[in-house]
Amino acid sequence: MSNFNPEWRVTIGGTIYTNVTLSGVSITSGRTDIYSQPVAGYCSLTIINLDNSVFNFQVNQGMTLQLKDSTGTYVDIFGGFITDSSVEVASTGTGGINETIRVTALGALSKLPKTLTDGVLSKDYDGNQIYTILSEALFNTWAEVPASLTWATYDPTVTWANAENSGIGEIDRPGEYELAARSSDVTDMYSLVAALATSGLGYIYENAQGQISYADAQHRGTYLATNGYTLLSGNHALSRGIRTTRRLGDLRNAVTITYKNGQQESALDQASIDQYGSQAENISTSLENTVDAAAQADFYLGIRAWPQDVFESITFTLGNAELDDADRDALLNVFMGLPLDITDLPSNMVNGRFQGFVEGWTFRAGYN
Repeated sequence: MSNFNPEWRVTIGGTIYTNVTLSGVSITSGRTDIYSQPVAGYCSLTIINLDNSVFNFQVNQGMTLQLKDSTGTYVDIFGGFITDSSVEVASTGTGGINETIRVTALGALSKLPKTLTDGVLSKDYDGNQIYTILSEALFNTWAEVPASLTWATYDPTVTWANAENSGIGEIDRPGEYELAARSSDVTDMYSLVAALATSGLGYIYENAQGQISYADAQHRGTYLATNGYTLLSGNHALSRGIRTTRRLGDLRNAVTITYKNGQQESALDQASIDQYGSQAENISTSLENTVDAAAQADFYLGIRAWPQDVFESITFTLGNAELDDADRDALLNVFMGLPLDITDLPSNMVNGRFQGFVEGWTFRAGYN
């Protein structure tokens, strides 16, 4: 048993706000479809202004949202950039004017679709190619460093590995699959990076600090082997809204992998085709090697040839006194790929126990 009194901290444009009143906080990150790459995280919140304070929020300013855990340490919940802000009079009276300041922010992935790249790549592994593309946009060049910046005022903890990094996080390098070289062909950066991640059976994602990262095909297995599952009980969740889904649209029983120079490798499950009809898909990749294309065709077929239940949603209230500090802190630190072992579920849903990985999540908070 433990009590939870949420303490938020909002940082916008380098200014920390701890004494404002928040309302209607909503944060969404990750993905809802495991067969596609994540899109940008989303955060909206309302600041209640009771004394006509001036909040000079600017579009494209960096914003982070943090929440204290059981140890009194602020944990990063969201990092991104303001896209919209508005000020609205909520009420007037003898006590003065009450206003609401609404702020909307998007994660760093939102910048990639609007950034063009020639996309020139040498033959290399997926993690290395993704790092090459992201570093074009997320590492400053010497020409971009302000002339006023000197070594005397530079942060002494910064190294060559992270100097002038404006948003690149952990990139699994070199990766697991060798990808073909790419000649100059202008495209938006998100489309290219997402395609490279798909080719490597990995995914791009935003970390809680708002940086763009990449997890390769072995990332989750390595983390699980090292750290194990985070254990949670369904008895501590809200019963309403626990949901599993089984969809014919997720089924694929004939898979073709298109790879270097338009070559193709295919795999099919005849028993599944006999029962459900042909449910085929052609997956375009930039794989270099035939053996990898054949292995990926078998991989997709192995996980999609037969219908399976998807554990779609479950909601935990952080203020639930039945949650102990360890479970609450684990939920505060949720990330894409977090291994979960949830017990005490209804016996007719995933046999009463779910073991898997977090794909997406939403934080919501009312008046605080």
